[in-house]
Amino acid sequence: MSVAIASLAVFAVSQVGTPGPANMAMMATGARFGFRAALPFVAGVALGKQLIIWPIGFGLMQLAEQAPLLFTLLKFASAAYIIWLAWKVANLRLGQGHETENAPGFAAGLIVHPLNPKAWAMIVGSFTAFVTPGTPTLAATATVAAVLLCCQAILHPLWTLAGAGIAKTVAGTIWEKYLMWFLATLTVASVLFVLFGGGA
Repeated sequence: MSVAIASLAVFAVSQVGTPGPANMAMMATGARFGFRAALPFVAGVALGKQLIIWPIGFGLMQLAEQAPLLFTLLKFASAAYIIWLAWKVANLRLGQGHETENAPGFAAGLIVHPLNPKAWAMIVGSFTAFVTPGTPTLAATATVAAVLLCCQAILHPLWTLAGAGIAKTVAGTIWEKYLMWFLATLTVASVLFVLFGGGA
């Protein structure tokens, strides 16, 4: 009765570190507002995953089995929300609105993962693949929560920093528009892959 922590950590790095709706949102926020201004949003995104981990650990997926249509509708509603965010990203320009527009804050980041189908798939996969049946619920959930949070604390700021670095290079150039559309396209592609491609 245990959690395969090493294997879980490798899985977590592969999932948290690869492109997905949350990473694209943080990259776009870093590109738009700069690394430092984006940090409250990043912190909200990281802690928002905990809002999914603990309910899943304590049996939320049993409810999903009893009401599969409800969870399917929730999945597509969440995907629609993230695609709407991608549309907003596509129409942002790096050099406009800094004086009058504030970066999204902690609360905005907090809801990203609860509305992120990749996050749900990742967390369910963490419990089903790396937790031995019979492991105490609290121990299993706390371990999964800690491993994912550690990975997020390292990798989420890197995505945001990458966005800020890219923005410094392209802001005010002809490539700026293409960068924002590229980030938006990656966001939409990651959502569609999770919905229809069976990815995590």
